[in-house]
Parts: sequence; C-alpha cells; structure tokens
Amino acid sequence: QVQLVESGGGLVQAGGSLRLSCAASGRTFSTYAMGWFRQGPGKEREFVAAIPWRGARTDYADFVKGRFTISRDNAKNTVYLQMNDLKPEDTAVYSCAAALKLTPDLKYQYDYWGRGTQVTVSS
Repeated sequence: QVQLVESGGGLVQAGGSLRLSCAASGRTFSTYAMGWFRQGPGKEREFVAAIPWRGARTDYADFVKGRFTISRDNAKNTVYLQMNDLKPEDTAVYSCAAALKLTPDLKYQYDYWGRGTQVTVSS
C-alpha cells in the first residue's frame, strides 16, 4: 500500500502563489510517477501535472502551463506543485496520486490517491 498526504492549501487572492506538498509513504518503491489533480465546485476532476520519480519528463494541463510547476524530492518521497498567478477558477480541492505503471497509450495509471487539500482563490 502507498499512503499520500497533501498539505499547503489555503486562501489566497488572485495573482498570489501557493506551494502544495504531497508526502508519500509505504511501498513507494513500487510507484513510477506522481500526479496532481483538482476538482472545483460543480466540476469533474481534472488532471493538473505529473512527474516520474526518475527522469526529467513533466506533463502539464494546458490551463496551468506557464503558471504551475511540478517538482520532486526523492530523498523525502515528496512531490510539490508550485502555483503562481492563481486565478479564481483555480479554486478546487487538489489531490495527489501515485501511478504504478504506464498504460498502453503511454499515460500513467494512478492507483493511489490522497485525500486532498483545499485551495481557494478570491477575486
């Protein structure tokens, strides 16, 4: 089993910044990559960003490119999401997830999920 705990959410004004953290524990050696997702009020959950534990590849949703940066600290089993120039539409519960493998179409398959951290951006 893999346990994921998010932190760093809060209330910020539009244009502000937050850094989210996701600490992984348990059988982290079996995971391949980590991703961030979000679900806003009345919206479906959507992909935000992903990074593997090894290698330099990163993936971003179009709506966060240039504003958000995903990174990792392998020694701490932690991934981060630096969020800059936040907008009210970024308001959501942000969750991290661990992927065990790639799907046949080269996308990560996420098997473990954290409980999420609330990010609220005021106008």
